[in-house]
Amino acid sequence: MKIKPFKLEQYFARYEFTAPYLLSCSDCEALSLEELLALADPDSLNLWNSLKLGYTESQGHPVLREEISRLYNTIKPNHVLTITPEEGIFIAMNTILEKGDHIVTTFPGYQSLYEVANSIGCEISKWIPTEKNGWHFDITDLKKLIQENTKLIVINFPHNPTGATITETQLKEILETARQRNIIFFSDEMYRFLEYDKKDRIPSACDLYENAVSLFGMSKSFAMAGARIGWLTTKNIDLLKKFSVYKDYTTICSSAPSEILAIMALRSKEIILKRNLQIIESNLTILDSFFSDHSHLFEWSKPKAGPIAFPKLLLTTNIDDFCFDLVEKKGVMLLPASVYDFNSNNFRIGFARRNMTESIEKLEQFLKE
Repeated sequence: MKIKPFKLEQYFARYEFTAPYLLSCSDCEALSLEELLALADPDSLNLWNSLKLGYTESQGHPVLREEISRLYNTIKPNHVLTITPEEGIFIAMNTILEKGDHIVTTFPGYQSLYEVANSIGCEISKWIPTEKNGWHFDITDLKKLIQENTKLIVINFPHNPTGATITETQLKEILETARQRNIIFFSDEMYRFLEYDKKDRIPSACDLYENAVSLFGMSKSFAMAGARIGWLTTKNIDLLKKFSVYKDYTTICSSAPSEILAIMALRSKEIILKRNLQIIESNLTILDSFFSDHSHLFEWSKPKAGPIAFPKLLLTTNIDDFCFDLVEKKGVMLLPASVYDFNSNNFRIGFARRNMTESIEKLEQFLKE
């Protein structure tokens, strides 16, 4: 299998551990182990203290799958397969798709959501949002992309990188279209629960459609990217079994310590989500002020959910050059649209870290030079 380099991950590999101001990250300020253990209930602390560092159950720790199932309305523990989030995409695409299949996917987006399909030999149609008056996706455009041989529809909401989302009514309409055509549905929900207004939160696709597969995990909303714990959920048991078979060729099982840490976090989810949303909301205020002061330089489309947005540089300077100069001169990392294979002068900005004030100050200094 030949696959193209992952542009976003390659860009992060170049700067993530050297640039002091990561102004493009999509994960929330990471929890420390001390913080998480302080939140743990007696039962999960006992699991932690008695933990043996051996192999774990391939489908996932039973207690962890039970906690995961509580995040949904109709999902049971046997509908859950634990994976690392990237692994989940890789497994699902390789299990569902064959050469010649057609997929429709939100775009721009996380590269593996379409690149794995491309490497298999699938035809890809891109559902692209409109930027005018704030980033938004038109489901009429999506329906026009569906073909007779469409095997899979891939969506990601809250959306990376625009911060756009859709309504529950729109989601149900898309799922009904998939149901009528017997199309499998893959829903990347990695930023779920990071909606600024709970009224904008949409149901998980796996709760609404029997052939939907939902991806979620600890990396973004729960501030535990280093735990490398995620999960696929679906009520299609035959499909889930195929995912499990494929997993035997990837990680086989999850990290034992990470599983227990995930249990702790999920049992304290309300506290952790409140913490992360407070950081996001505070930083959004800073960004609103910054972009208002520099409206001649940037076009700011305020996101509706998640820890990232996709503003546009209005200068004639190419965004790749702008981002390169910024990180080299001031140590501030932004992501140019080119890492998404998106031909525009947009860039991704992240706002779920606690050093936002310092990062924006450095960006201000750069703009004045």
